[in-house]
Amino acid sequence: MYLVTVFGNLLIILAVSDPCVHTPMYFFLSNLSFVDICFTSTTIPKMLWNIQTQSKVITYEGCITQMFFFTLFAGLDDFLLTVMAYDRFVAICHPLHYTVIMNPQICGILVLVSWAIIVSLFYCTSLGVYLSSSATQSSHSSEIASVMYTVVTPMLNPFIYSLRNKDIKRVMQAFFRKAALNRPFVFS
Repeated sequence: MYLVTVFGNLLIILAVSDPCVHTPMYFFLSNLSFVDICFTSTTIPKMLWNIQTQSKVITYEGCITQMFFFTLFAGLDDFLLTVMAYDRFVAICHPLHYTVIMNPQICGILVLVSWAIIVSLFYCTSLGVYLSSSATQSSHSSEIASVMYTVVTPMLNPFIYSLRNKDIKRVMQAFFRKAALNRPFVFS
């Protein structure tokens, strides 16, 4: 699932680099894909290592670092989804003014503001919450919810937000066609 998440989101980033899809929606989508890769890479490699080694140990510094990045990228996911919702709102409710309202400068500012808000708001709050809890109890249901949130959701985002989109499909088909033509076939 981790590899599907990483490769699916990398394909979206690659597809959005095509000039045919240079619109605010795809700009935000590529940022969401990048954040999803970072979000899952914050916890999943350590979790896989722990499963492989049958160890549940993490250093205090490692825990704080992991919590910082987990909170950062989880919050960025939320804010980018909010910005994407605003983009769609403008496109639907103000279609004639869309290009004026959602110009490249505004899109860049919205992404930067998302990063800035997350660092200032979520980092301080969540760090305080996690440092103040003296004993945490883990249950099977919280583990399932954690896996759903950290693995399944970022894995499904490329499918939900772009792979059902005809522009992305067209760009991906052209990319794979070009890759197939440039790669020699080897018969074994």
